[in-house]
Amino acid sequence: MRTSLLALTTAATLALGSQAFAAGELNIYNWGNYTNPKLIEKFEKTYDVKVTLTDYDSNTTALTKIEAGGHGFDIVVPTGNYVPIYVEKGLLLESRPDQMENFKNLSEQWKDVPWDPKRHYTVPWQWGTTGVAVDTSVYGGDINTSAIFLDPPAELVGKVNVVPEMNDIINMTLFYVGGEPCTTDKTVLKKVRDTLVAAKPKWLSMDYGTTDKLSSGEYKATVNWNGSTFRARLNNPKVAYGYPKEGYPLWMDAVAILKDAKNVENAKLFQNFIMEPENAALISAFARYANGVEGSAEFLPEEMKTAPEIVTPKELQAAGKFLPTCPPASRDLYTAIWTELQK
Repeated sequence: MRTSLLALTTAATLALGSQAFAAGELNIYNWGNYTNPKLIEKFEKTYDVKVTLTDYDSNTTALTKIEAGGHGFDIVVPTGNYVPIYVEKGLLLESRPDQMENFKNLSEQWKDVPWDPKRHYTVPWQWGTTGVAVDTSVYGGDINTSAIFLDPPAELVGKVNVVPEMNDIINMTLFYVGGEPCTTDKTVLKKVRDTLVAAKPKWLSMDYGTTDKLSSGEYKATVNWNGSTFRARLNNPKVAYGYPKEGYPLWMDAVAILKDAKNVENAKLFQNFIMEPENAALISAFARYANGVEGSAEFLPEEMKTAPEIVTPKELQAAGKFLPTCPPASRDLYTAIWTELQK
């Protein structure tokens, strides 16, 4: 591989405007059960780089770990509205994906985004929605509502899981009570707090293990992400995905290079690599979310093109909203509610 590696290195250096190639390693910090092993294997073989993948379970967990330092990671994959927080704290390298060879493959809508104007820091990983998943053999009513977890019907009381992702849960509850993201209105936030505290005794758990537990029937309902629900439905056809009509989050997770990364050039190679349509399709085919790269659809499994978890009903599309990056004042209020809910 050393001869071919030299050629690849030269090409990559020219394409990425990089000055050196840190051969051998790449350390990725990403959400659990979210990375296709075939993608990693392909990258390793293409560039003769050994990839180490470490999982996390929430944006808060990842940010706390990175901010503490001494982590040894090169790449992290935060949700879009967390990217400005990383930048503000000086945690990301301005790697200039907009100057990379494969940037041309991004869909136009993802080339300039609020959380990373002109794409100076990040490239898309996957994007999707946060809604509710329900076992329809247990409950046959309306599932396009956050009442599934905030005011569960009798059939689901004691059978509902809630993923412990603060921004998703707080904002879904805000939408439910008629509020908007980033509010500091304490009257509205008291409604959020009271609604969540009243609902919690009707839940079974607060856990991230949704795909497997929906598949097995252990969870009869859960707040969940669309791709995870899609994967569960393939194992258990009774699972259905709901888009809350009161409002639900849209999100995109983004691949960023950390400022203290030890393997910067390999990390840049990875950013460029996943903007190749066939490689983006590998990401989506595993985790079952859309990716934002033009031309990837032809490499995707056929069932992804019509899946109800991917194709949002027209009448519910307007209820989906990308969550902004909230200022510290509202983040502190969210955290106070969340801390109380965890007790």
